[in-house]
Amino acid sequence: MVASVVVVGTQWGDEGKGKIVDLLAEYAELIVRYQGGNNAGHTLVVGGKKFIFHLIPSGILHPGKKCLIGNGVVIDPQVLLAEIDTLKTEGIEVGPENLQVSEKAHIIMPYHQRLDLARERAKGAGKIGTTGRGIGPCYEDKIARHGVRVIDLIDPEALKAKVELNLAEKNFYLAKLLNDQTLKAEDMLPPYTAMGARLQPLVANVSVLLDQAQRQGKNILFEGAQGTQLDIDHGTYPFVTSSNPVAGGACTGAGIGPGRLNRVIGIVKAYTTRVGGGPFPTECLDAVGEHLQVQGVEFGATTGRKRRCGWLDAVVLSDAARLNGLTGVAITKLDVLTGLNTLKICTAYELNGTCLNSVPASLGTLEKCQPRFEELPGWSEDISQIRRYADLPAAARAYLERITALVGVPIQIISVGPDREQTIMLDNPFKD
Repeated sequence: MVASVVVVGTQWGDEGKGKIVDLLAEYAELIVRYQGGNNAGHTLVVGGKKFIFHLIPSGILHPGKKCLIGNGVVIDPQVLLAEIDTLKTEGIEVGPENLQVSEKAHIIMPYHQRLDLARERAKGAGKIGTTGRGIGPCYEDKIARHGVRVIDLIDPEALKAKVELNLAEKNFYLAKLLNDQTLKAEDMLPPYTAMGARLQPLVANVSVLLDQAQRQGKNILFEGAQGTQLDIDHGTYPFVTSSNPVAGGACTGAGIGPGRLNRVIGIVKAYTTRVGGGPFPTECLDAVGEHLQVQGVEFGATTGRKRRCGWLDAVVLSDAARLNGLTGVAITKLDVLTGLNTLKICTAYELNGTCLNSVPASLGTLEKCQPRFEELPGWSEDISQIRRYADLPAAARAYLERITALVGVPIQIISVGPDREQTIMLDNPFKD
């Protein structure tokens, strides 16, 4: 069966999507990134070697595959070219045969980054924890209909006109409201024109490429950045990203109709983490949180920031199952739980004696919610070398089966370590 599979994060991002995408890329001819920017990092370990990608789909490590960056992604051309150059040093050549970029994707400009950082400083204690990469301001320009797109970046005259028009507004805003330094078009046009020339051979109509691939019977894998609770519409607003990581974002962010997607795999970390501010009902500010942080090496792949850690939240997962239409789940970092005598899963929230089974829209309400925990026994055995579900400790299997029962979606993949080989595949979404 030919399949178009979407991989989504079900929590606040950092679920280990990079490894799962890398694993599934073996069975797909095309791998597509559909939203976000270089505020996300996918970390994977292949043959003991660590790779971190911020823009290029992790399928680039597989020979003979084509990776696509969709129109829903906002691209910092410096970061993209740096990733291409880094891959070259590792012996991986990047060109139109294995990477193409949507002509409609928007470009992050220096004024976007300047605005991002200046605004966050101005908010003081009320900051939302942005990475400062210019992602939000770039999406703002996209919605305001005066963004710079890839098609403009490779056209020097169009680029000049748009940059000069945008700077008239951005400089006023920077100087008068944010008390920051202004920028000059003549400083940014030469390097961005040069970067556009380097990227020009990779530019394509990604929607057309996807249509052709499907008509040719090719398997396609779509990967999003961040996670469901960081979705601009459905997450813990305003502590969210500026795009739609949910599965529906694959349609708008790559140019494909919803009827042509047939499977959605939700990536679930075996516990919960989040970076930056915002409510976190199951956060552990104790020895358990320290265990998860240390054993899970919970630092942001993009920023290096320490991630907040807590117990698994089935309320969050149930929201993700509904919002994404999950057909399967991949559990990551199960090995990190090894050594904990007792495990907890949040099965509901309690607010003034009332039970809530979905995440409330009001942050004020969410902050008042208390998690209702269910306890399960832990395990002490090393599971990192296990490759069959039946060989997992009974307590680990019970934990996984309880997750399935609570979320109502079957587990298809289990990760027991960072390397590609440290995986238990129960049901391959690209195969019947």
